[in-house]
Amino acid sequence: MSQKQEIQSQSEEKRLENIMKEHPFPRAWKWMKLGEVCVVTKNRDPRITPDLPFRYVDISSVNNRLKRITDTRTILGKDAPSRARQIIKANDVIVSMTRPNLNAVALVPEDLNNEICSTGFCVLRPTEFIDALFLFEFVQSKYFIETVSGKVRGMLYPAITDNQVREVNIPIPPLPEQKKIAIKTQELIQTVENARIACEKQLEAAKALPSAYLREVFESEEAKKWERKRLGEVLLTSPQYGLTAMADKFEKDYIYIRITDITDNGKIKTGDLRFIELEKETFEKYRVCNGDILIARSGSVGRIYLVKEYDLLKPAVFASYLIRFKLNSDTILPQYFFYFGLSDPYKNFISDQIKTVAQPNINAKQYQNLQIPLPPLGTQRHIVNYLKEKMAYVENLQSAICSWQSAIETLPQAILRKAFKGELW
Repeated sequence: MSQKQEIQSQSEEKRLENIMKEHPFPRAWKWMKLGEVCVVTKNRDPRITPDLPFRYVDISSVNNRLKRITDTRTILGKDAPSRARQIIKANDVIVSMTRPNLNAVALVPEDLNNEICSTGFCVLRPTEFIDALFLFEFVQSKYFIETVSGKVRGMLYPAITDNQVREVNIPIPPLPEQKKIAIKTQELIQTVENARIACEKQLEAAKALPSAYLREVFESEEAKKWERKRLGEVLLTSPQYGLTAMADKFEKDYIYIRITDITDNGKIKTGDLRFIELEKETFEKYRVCNGDILIARSGSVGRIYLVKEYDLLKPAVFASYLIRFKLNSDTILPQYFFYFGLSDPYKNFISDQIKTVAQPNINAKQYQNLQIPLPPLGTQRHIVNYLKEKMAYVENLQSAICSWQSAIETLPQAILRKAFKGELW
């Protein structure tokens, strides 16, 4: 053993000693290395039988979130990649040795018995000392992930070796207890997975709510009776194209609003804003003010933003691929038009305008032909207040669901931590 390996070994022993002090487990358990409870597997070269097909499991075959082999390729022996060498059996546990922090691991199912996997995996085949499901759950634990990730060498191609995986220590209870722990852990993790799926469905439903509220307003029977006016008829001034300039991330006097700073739902993304220095005269020409409407004319055509200075915290100008529209607030409320700009009738107008061009682009003249349903100002105010309340509700709902999702994401590791400390019951 080299001096470097000896130091690493001592470091691992010290780490193990600390873990045992902090997280003692039942006396009947003992630490063993994975190499002591897993047999050494065999390789074969599929090219020896060139016309015989086989199913091949490579790194891309494993879904690291589901911890499952989700895709395989059927290949003739003569076409076998150079890495297609390792024989896998049902109930083998495969561990990707590339980027081990991503934890691409899987339990080999019956239908892949005696097939071939890439040499990019460490194949752990359980002996009579360890239950396959218990082993599979162990390689998903934070302890295992951190241990193997700490052994990574190489920056461009971070990887570990088969021997390094087999050197990892695992707490081993008696076999009957392993089976009980494995089954209980599986049940709990499945419950968590069900909760995660339910959360995803709730989030999708929440994301659909804004469109439903907008349809309720702008596609209602009442809306069909409202007067229609072109956008060009309700402008206070002529539309204005934005400023072509170079901006950077370093904070300066003025924000430079680009299309990429505006989200699909009309919010401003403050995390990646660009800044600019300008002469006073140029700044005044392109300065955005409360109530200005900015609409993308190319790229993400139709993307819309209602300027609210409290969103920006600094004076701002707008970029050349945006068009500024100043509305006559005696006829149309900017907030009302903004909500209309998120609706399906507005999106349909955008789609119709760009159907006939190769490069999506809508100029100011085309935008001025947009037909707007225009109820009285009192009705507009009522609509604005109603939609503002509904959108705030949706935002809070989505935030709550995302918080639940974050909490759910921590549960599998909490379950595994308890499992490998003997604390599940």
